[in-house]
Amino acid sequence: MVVMPSLSHAQKSDYPARPVKVIVPFSAGSGADHASRFFGDLLSKSLGQSFLVENKTGAAGMLAMNTVKAAPADGYTILMGSNSLMAVNPIMLKELSYDAVKDFKPIGGLTRGVNAIVVAKDSKYKSLTELLAVAKTSPVPLNGGTYALGYQLSLAWLANVASVKFENILYKGAGEIMVSLLGNQLDFGIVSFNGAVPLLKAGKFRALALSSDQRHPDFPEVPTVAESGFPEFTNYTWTSFYVRSDTPESITNKLEEVLQTVLATPTAKEYAEQMLVELMPFKAEQMRRYQLEEIARFAKIAKEAGLEPK
Repeated sequence: MVVMPSLSHAQKSDYPARPVKVIVPFSAGSGADHASRFFGDLLSKSLGQSFLVENKTGAAGMLAMNTVKAAPADGYTILMGSNSLMAVNPIMLKELSYDAVKDFKPIGGLTRGVNAIVVAKDSKYKSLTELLAVAKTSPVPLNGGTYALGYQLSLAWLANVASVKFENILYKGAGEIMVSLLGNQLDFGIVSFNGAVPLLKAGKFRALALSSDQRHPDFPEVPTVAESGFPEFTNYTWTSFYVRSDTPESITNKLEEVLQTVLATPTAKEYAEQMLVELMPFKAEQMRRYQLEEIARFAKIAKEAGLEPK
């Protein structure tokens, strides 16, 4: 009698037998796009197949999410997940076409980055403490620029813990916020720190505070929000790879194992230093726990800040 190998075994030994798509919900050139291409290239070299990035933007990330959700659960379509898609959207959006927990499962964490509260170089606000003091006495709310739901949530959170009011001015991207700051159309903006670093180093803008739990070694003079009187205020943006939740474990285990290997390489560490982010080498189970913790934390923050899903 001939014993056929199990499907699970065959899938693990053969996978990947053709190129793998990595669906990115953000535009080319974004931090998540860079991470997708970098780690996709490392996986490609380890697994012997191309990892091809496809940018599918729009509908608050739902276009990309639906693309992965509709693809076969065979490991050949990977999602570049992020805090906004996997933890913020479930709290901030009333009608989602996907379930961030039930429809997808993590392969592992990739990176985490910091947010910065920034002003133009000639702004009258020299510190976060000073900005908040003015906000407390101003007859009208100060204008804060954001460009995604996660940053909007951060703005509302800061206003709540500081007992002030801000007017959220929503932009399409960080670049537009920077232009408005230079034109004195905004009081401040909340943006990705690593994206703002070139402009900060060029002296065109100043960072009043960072959302991390400690100061950045390249900007030791910039305090954290936490040390500015709000110890509970720490927040990171993060990226991670996900697949459909019903993808066979033999495939996800193989991807998880290889991803952990590439995350531990000097090449990955050099990339993180260059991009001013931290590696987040969470295994699949730890990544899921972290995602659930983030969802619960953001739900609490939104409730306390009086934000309702839209």
